[in-house]
Amino acid sequence: MKPPHRPCSTGSAAPRPAARLPIGCFVLGLAAGAWLGRRPSKESDIVPPSHQIVQQASDAIVSADQSNTIVMANPAAAALFDTSVADMVGSPLSRYLLAPAEPIAQPSDFFRAGSGRAGRRATDYTVTGMRSDGRRFPIEGSISRANDGAAFYTVIMRDVSARRQVQEKLSRSHDQLRQLSAALQTIREEERTHIARELHDDLGQLLASLRMDLALLQQTDSTPAASLALMRGMEDHLLTAIASLRRIASNLRPRALDEGGLYFALQGLREEFVRRYAIACTLLADEAELRLDDAASTAIFRIVQEALTNIARHADATEVTMNLFRLNHDLLVTIQDDGRGIRPEDMEKAESLGLIGMRERVWAMRGDITVSSDEAPGTRIEIVLPLENHLVN
Repeated sequence: MKPPHRPCSTGSAAPRPAARLPIGCFVLGLAAGAWLGRRPSKESDIVPPSHQIVQQASDAIVSADQSNTIVMANPAAAALFDTSVADMVGSPLSRYLLAPAEPIAQPSDFFRAGSGRAGRRATDYTVTGMRSDGRRFPIEGSISRANDGAAFYTVIMRDVSARRQVQEKLSRSHDQLRQLSAALQTIREEERTHIARELHDDLGQLLASLRMDLALLQQTDSTPAASLALMRGMEDHLLTAIASLRRIASNLRPRALDEGGLYFALQGLREEFVRRYAIACTLLADEAELRLDDAASTAIFRIVQEALTNIARHADATEVTMNLFRLNHDLLVTIQDDGRGIRPEDMEKAESLGLIGMRERVWAMRGDITVSSDEAPGTRIEIVLPLENHLVN
């Protein structure tokens, strides 16, 4: 008497009514079972429809018996493991799937809950596959059991390497953004402390001196000569206070951005960079091409400023070239130095907050940024920024 049909299960031979396979897995599992259990006779040249379903399926399908020996594999499975169908049939399942630490008694043991849920469906598990050359890669797979004469298991698998890479990249990005947010909070507090100290120690003392001079000047018994000396001292204090105020304001936001525009602000930044770090710096740009609105001008200025700061701190360079020019409605920014060159692992460091800040500013303008050291010596930063909504006539 033919045993009753059993539903697909995930991880053991006993049926689990709570976990149901998707209809695609169910149909492919039945197709594989029908093909194994009902071979066409030698007299017939007709390929069964079930065989066609298995052979043409885009997902990798493998069937194994209870001794963990592969008895069927479709072309997609052979391509997944970088081998051939002939090599797979008759091979142990452990040749292509990394076995868990526990002993393996049957194919379902490869898909124990300890292997890790894939997260998309309750019937999917993530396991590790092994290609013919030994390379390992993540696999999302479902397993079902069928009894049609002899017990065997059908495994449907797909490579999830690309999805895993995207997930890891998103996770790194989230971690970097959290660290950047924390760093920005710290920098903001440090800036406030620095400004408060400068206002108190510099402007505060000057204003206090002016008040004392004014009190002395108001005395009726002061001589004209003494009064003149006090007024000259007050004038010197006022000039010093004005210079201090301009310096503090310039540190917060360059005056050249508001008074002369982006081109003159970059010229001032270049001159300050050369004076402070003694590194030769060339700016190649056209003033007419850099007439942009305040948002774009500020973003580009801060990007270039951060790039120069990174060069001064880490590059050990002797020369820097900055090139900014318009191409249609895009601004192309290239910053090249002759230093030691940035390493790929440096760009992925979570503490590389300068690079992260540059990327965030570029992405906020819907632009693209590339940082590389392919052309030795030094590092090359290439930025493309769309300017359609930022042009000023």
